[in-house]
Amino acid sequence: MCGAPDQAVALPPGTDLTKETVLAGRVVADGLPVPGAFVRLLDGTGEFTAEVVASAVGDFRFFAAPGTWTLRALSRAGNGETVLSADGPGLHQAEVAVAS
Repeated sequence: MCGAPDQAVALPPGTDLTKETVLAGRVVADGLPVPGAFVRLLDGTGEFTAEVVASAVGDFRFFAAPGTWTLRALSRAGNGETVLSADGPGLHQAEVAVAS
């Protein structure tokens, strides 16, 4: 079992989006959510930083520093990735489409 927080719940109480950078989104295949996908966070140099398991509706979330990040999803439905630039604190959202 993954030790990451439940990805389906709202942001934790006390999260201050004026000070914290949150990367969030959904993994999809043909527009439909992909539950249980492994979502990896890679830094600007491509180095692995963190991994979570997407929720039952494909949602994921990372707390990170501002910067350019690659979100890579690995699932039975296929793999995919997208780049997300977070220029500062706040909620930054992306969709990661996977294909076989």
